Amino acid sequence: MIVGIIDVGSNTIRLSIYKTEQKKITLLLHKKTMAGLIGFVKNGEMCQKGIRRACEVLCLYQHILSNFEIDEIYVFATASLRNITNTEEAVAAIYQLTGLRVEVLSGIEEAELDFFGAVHDAELTEGILIDIGGGSTELVPFQDGKMLQAMSIPVGSLAMYRKYVKKLLPKEKECTDIRKAVAKQLEDLSFLEGTHYPVICGVGGTIRATGKLYNDRFELDVQNKEMKAGGIRKVLEELSGTGRETCDKILQIVPDRVHILKPGMVILETLMDAFQSEQVVISRYGVREGYLLKKMKV
Repeated sequence: MIVGIIDVGSNTIRLSIYKTEQKKITLLLHKKTMAGLIGFVKNGEMCQKGIRRACEVLCLYQHILSNFEIDEIYVFATASLRNITNTEEAVAAIYQLTGLRVEVLSGIEEAELDFFGAVHDAELTEGILIDIGGGSTELVPFQDGKMLQAMSIPVGSLAMYRKYVKKLLPKEKECTDIRKAVAKQLEDLSFLEGTHYPVICGVGGTIRATGKLYNDRFELDVQNKEMKAGGIRKVLEELSGTGRETCDKILQIVPDRVHILKPGMVILETLMDAFQSEQVVISRYGVREGYLLKKMKV
């Protein structure tokens, strides 16, 4: 069976088309659109222009799915619609304009699906899963291949950019403000304090983009999925400037993330420090695959 999954995120809206056979899933096509929905949120509410923007992308994806004659379609939203005050209104408007029903995941549900998808792909049995999205970051410590807890904190690459960064690239003071914001959120997760997680299972756009910069910096194969914490810090250090040279480095590798990559990497570095992590292993799978596997009841 061929299935379409649409992930409505705070920064991007993604379409993934999968072939499913028994308990196996194969990605056939992936497309993403930088919608920046968090930028349409005013005083906690998504404006009508933001809702229309989401519908424009969803209609485009509907057209693609229709051309492939794919009728099995699932649509879900994460922090983009979860962290607004008019969630029900937005979901109803999207349905009225597109005919698509959007399931809004809670932070815990998103974290659980991240883990469900990642462990289906990765061979890790112990560590902490981290998914740095545009509007939130999901954390899932696991042991013996089993999830210990699932949680979500309201810090994401785009959210931190909008809150703390005045120009295109963050200054050192702005990076410090982002670090403090992440540390403050971790204070509420006191049970994690002092916990040592040598290995991070990395999920999501920020960590994948970091992996591309890492592989380029250290001249590694593009398929490499493992990063040393010290190497990540080195890459971030080399992006410390705010001028043209730093901007060009990002534009050459991940141009669509030129404004949000550094805020996302600062979040990652802060979490690595908090958990005394030594390595990040990037998983190919995440929340979309977890969502699909759950629908398949694997």
